[in-house]
Amino acid sequence: MDTKNFKVNSKNSLVEWIGRKVTGAHNGTIEVKDGDFTFENNNLLSGKFVINTRSITILDVEDAETNAQFASHLASDDFFNSDQFPDAVFEIKHAEPGDNNLYYVKGDLTIKGITHSIDTTLQIVKTDNVAVLDAKIVIDRTKFNIKFRSSNFFANLGDTLIYNNFDLNVHLVADAQ
Repeated sequence: MDTKNFKVNSKNSLVEWIGRKVTGAHNGTIEVKDGDFTFENNNLLSGKFVINTRSITILDVEDAETNAQFASHLASDDFFNSDQFPDAVFEIKHAEPGDNNLYYVKGDLTIKGITHSIDTTLQIVKTDNVAVLDAKIVIDRTKFNIKFRSSNFFANLGDTLIYNNFDLNVHLVADAQ
């Protein structure tokens, strides 16, 4: 068995988020705190990555005061409760190799201390020294007790409704250990 471990390089990795509402969308970034991946015979065996919910930035709101208020709201209990839950974690439980560097992955996502199984597709381009992982993960925020302006919990929201699903576009660069 040829086993090789890779450690996520936080400085070269980033998660981009997109949240949608009736009147448009917002987007931003989240810092990757750490992570690691293990390959056996050049196939993904396991891995996990941690993002820092305290680092959420909003890119599409240019007014500094409005941006700060929005960021504070995302950090509040209405959304990620970043003071109590500074980390969100995705841990790969099973990876099935496919064509063109794709892996079909089942993993556990933990946000606000709540864990749910998620299925997604990862694209991994690997050399002996570096593994680059890209994925789009669609998350139903209501499964993680993020209910603010969700039609599942509130009626008559009109154009203040925020859609339940949001996207994480994950780009991880990991160095061989």
